[in-house]
Amino acid sequence: MLNKKHLLITLKGMAMGAADIVPGVSGGTIALIAGIYEDFVNALKSFSSVIPVLTKSGISAAWKHVNGNFLLALFIGIGISLISLVKVIKYTLVEHPILLWSFFFGLILASIYYVGKKVSKWNLSNVLSLLIGAALIFGITTISPAETSTSLAFVFLSGMLAICAMILPGISGAFILVLLGKYAYIIEALSDLKLSVIATFAAGCVVGLLSFSHFLSWMLKRYHNLTIALLTGFMIGSLNKIWPWKKVLEWGFDRHGEKKAIIEENVLPQAYEGENQLLFAVVLAAFGFGLIVLLEELAGKKQTA
Repeated sequence: MLNKKHLLITLKGMAMGAADIVPGVSGGTIALIAGIYEDFVNALKSFSSVIPVLTKSGISAAWKHVNGNFLLALFIGIGISLISLVKVIKYTLVEHPILLWSFFFGLILASIYYVGKKVSKWNLSNVLSLLIGAALIFGITTISPAETSTSLAFVFLSGMLAICAMILPGISGAFILVLLGKYAYIIEALSDLKLSVIATFAAGCVVGLLSFSHFLSWMLKRYHNLTIALLTGFMIGSLNKIWPWKKVLEWGFDRHGEKKAIIEENVLPQAYEGENQLLFAVVLAAFGFGLIVLLEELAGKKQTA
């Protein structure tokens, strides 16, 4: 039975869904910030062993085994965001990109500190894990997008790869879709309710979740500090992608013939070609940063109460 606790989880799911729409921000980062990351991964992993529980003890036991109320509340929130916020965020990305990126930059900058604090001991191996994670994601963010097939088979594959990224902090599932040339295609499918594309993409996501979550759960249990250090590095590396001010080095055209940026580089606000909106950007970055600090303070008070 769902209660107030699950309503809060639904709200966190909405935040995860909103983040996953933006190419460069990860829903996994939001899950870490919200304190539900390991519960999320373990619940997903439990599906691999649910069949024996279902056949032996019935539906109720199987539902409890997979933490069904938690997942239901979470995915309701993610679904609400994907359906209701996709057009708003799509509009903001086009019309006010600097302000949107500034908010998320501040959000993730503060999150790096608090997630890094979850590592109980910073030794050489954990520091190396952090640096490898940062370098890996930094490299991924420099890759140019590709033009790829719109076949349902490739949509399925895109769903598998994107969902793995979505549950990893620092790696944006939306950005993986951009690299695969499927971001705009999936966004349009969601906006226009193209059920065949949505169902195929969702099926790929389910397969990706079930296979990858098992490995991630094992890593968190066996090598917790090393894994959290790596995930923190992922978040550091992602800052390259979400830096608000960019200069377009190469333009191209999408399948509709619309002009789009192919290769970009980060620039300082004063070197930005156009209105840099520096004051509003700083305010929104500070708001994102302060929001994480506030949430962490509230969480700390709740634990000590």
